[in-house]
Amino acid sequence: QVQLVESGGGRVQAGGSLRVSCAASGRTLSSYVMGWFRQAPGKGREFVARITWSGGITVYADSVKGRFTISRDNAKNTVYLQMNSLKPDDTAVYYCAARRLGIEQYEYWGQGTQVTVSS
Repeated sequence: QVQLVESGGGRVQAGGSLRVSCAASGRTLSSYVMGWFRQAPGKGREFVARITWSGGITVYADSVKGRFTISRDNAKNTVYLQMNSLKPDDTAVYYCAARRLGIEQYEYWGQGTQVTVSS
């Protein structure tokens, strides 16, 4: 079992920055992919970014490329999403997720953390 707990959400003005964190526990994650997703009011879940735990290989959605950075601290079992140049359209609940390498579907999900960007 993998438990994921997000933190760091909040309210920020447009153009500002936030860093959300995802603390993972329960088992070693060397063979896992960690992802960030978001869901805005009235919209479906959207992929934001992912990173492989062991190799640090990253993939970003075009909508956040150049503004967001995903990273991980292996010693702390924590994944981060640094969000810069935030826009009101970035307002959403941000979810941390985990899946095994080679598996299409994310198996574990956190409860989410609210990010609100005011104009």
